[in-house]
Amino acid sequence: MAPKGLEGLTVAAFESRMASEMTQLITRFGGTPLVAPSMQEIPLEDNAQALEFGEQLMAGDIQLLVFLTGVGTRTLIDVLETRWSQADILKAVSTLTLVVRGPKPLAVLKSLGLTPQLIVPEPNTWEDVLTTLDIHYPKGLAHVTVGLQEYGVANPELIEGLTTRGAQVVRIPIYRWTLPDDIGPLQQVMEKILAQEVDIMLLTNAVQFDHMLKMLPEESDRQKLQQAMTRMVIGSIGQITSARLRDQHFPVDFEPSHPKMGTLVKEASQQAKEILKKKRPAAGEV
Repeated sequence: MAPKGLEGLTVAAFESRMASEMTQLITRFGGTPLVAPSMQEIPLEDNAQALEFGEQLMAGDIQLLVFLTGVGTRTLIDVLETRWSQADILKAVSTLTLVVRGPKPLAVLKSLGLTPQLIVPEPNTWEDVLTTLDIHYPKGLAHVTVGLQEYGVANPELIEGLTTRGAQVVRIPIYRWTLPDDIGPLQQVMEKILAQEVDIMLLTNAVQFDHMLKMLPEESDRQKLQQAMTRMVIGSIGQITSARLRDQHFPVDFEPSHPKMGTLVKEASQQAKEILKKKRPAAGEV
């Protein structure tokens, strides 16, 4: 029998395809599950802005291309292949200055036979992207059109940084997922989080967090979420998801020793109450 480390704690999660499995795991460790589907897959050809970028790419109007995520890099190529051949895409991309933020987009490009000129060092933040560009473009980016591969969420600080350096930025938002048709359950979980009625939040995908934010159109609600998360345990499946939260100025308390859903829940059960004691120091709050 699993130890009941989550007993007395309410646990929010945002699984879609694996919702029932996540519910069972949380229950197994004694928690009260609040599992709301947060995403559904969409056809690649629905990525209109990425296809518009493809037109500019094929016309030779892009000089520099920044890849921020491995999944987004792979998905961008898949999107473009709905209209152009892979050979033509790779030929066009190979003429550009390519920038990768870390090892995952690097691995995707290498698997396609492409070698980026600039590799952003750890910890691979948006500030590191700009620093890398400053080193190689000390006079700025005037007259340079930069394609910026995004995945699910924009980074306004990076866009502003590129713009202030003189670049013309072409955003390339990539979506493999959208919100579910029925957003009612997600809205209900978000209401409980904002009301500080949730003890633990478990995220197994960065897009889950993007879709959470879409439920909060008002800046005041975003601030409420930040405040609520200072009193919750925030478990992230791994570095990409953690980076997404931190880029948006939200906390992460722990990542599991292995990036698997079962390990995430198990280690949450082992660590949650100790973390809550630190985040809620007042007697009797945990």
